Amino acid sequence: MDNEFQPDYRNILKVLYNQRPDYLPLYEHHIDPPFIAKCIGRELSIDDCVTDADLDDYFRTYIGFWRDNTYDAFDYEAAVCEIYPGHGAIFGGMPGPIQTRDDFERYPFDELPALFWRKYAPRLESIRRVMPPGMKAYGGCGYGIFESAQDLVGYENLCVMQYLDPELFTDLFNKIGELYQALWTEMVRRYSDIFVFFRMGDDLGHRTATMLEPDAIRRFILPQHKKVVDIVHAAGKKFLLHSCGNIFEVMPDILATGIDAKHSNEDQIAPFDRWVDDYSERIGLFGGFDMNYLILHPYDEVYRKVLEEGTRFRTKARGYGLGSGNSIPDYMQVEGYRAMIDAVKEIRRRERNINK
Repeated sequence: MDNEFQPDYRNILKVLYNQRPDYLPLYEHHIDPPFIAKCIGRELSIDDCVTDADLDDYFRTYIGFWRDNTYDAFDYEAAVCEIYPGHGAIFGGMPGPIQTRDDFERYPFDELPALFWRKYAPRLESIRRVMPPGMKAYGGCGYGIFESAQDLVGYENLCVMQYLDPELFTDLFNKIGELYQALWTEMVRRYSDIFVFFRMGDDLGHRTATMLEPDAIRRFILPQHKKVVDIVHAAGKKFLLHSCGNIFEVMPDILATGIDAKHSNEDQIAPFDRWVDDYSERIGLFGGFDMNYLILHPYDEVYRKVLEEGTRFRTKARGYGLGSGNSIPDYMQVEGYRAMIDAVKEIRRRERNINK
């Protein structure tokens, strides 16, 4: 805990404007509540919350962990896929609820917004009640266009559908796009005050290539992304895309949707310097440190790496926020996470001394 730290969401927001923040901000796509529980020594599960008071206690603890570890803002996404009847195909091992035209026609798309707000409005209202001074959330509607298609069909079956029933494939992405426009329009209207910027995660790649052919991504997915980006921008807010995998072939098309910043990197795909060299003139960048490295290496090695490379990224990129290249899972070693946080504090301390 840093008792002297005072969060300021305006600091991390500068990354979205591709400006140099006053001090190096920390960013994570997500910190798993079981990891937080491991750090603080008490259980933390939103599924156990029954009343508004339970939710308030949960979010005080959850947000307090981010504040105590010197973040200016924290992650919260209302997970769209989790309200889908038949949800689960995105995790593999089962087909989704839509396999045929009849499945598509019967699926209760019209009921989904009501299911979404019934589950997530109480949580968003709780965040509004307990959010500490100087902090805001980032996120919005969780899961992306492609991820929703995977959950409704299943990845392998979706790939087959593209060729065996291209009309259904097209209609599916259009319907998902309509749903996201409705959900995002309402999210932005009702909750812009608690979000410093909005974010959508949509993992479009794997280690060597994109999950679908690049032309399919350009035709079916990115136009729906752009509609979300436009909704966010029309409200005067900034937009971050989180997308894992080797997506360099479609990055020019992703940039054309109007995103303000990008997150996710993996050393086996490309060093983070490539992201900085190729894109830092156009958008803000978050991340930098491969999640596996943070997990597998001892404190001293992680600390030295983050101190050295974090200082370099901070110098090379105007808009940069430091964190893992993905997220902090429940199986993360606490010492690797602490080493990253401590190194960022040291970078900030050195900059303060230089500026005195």
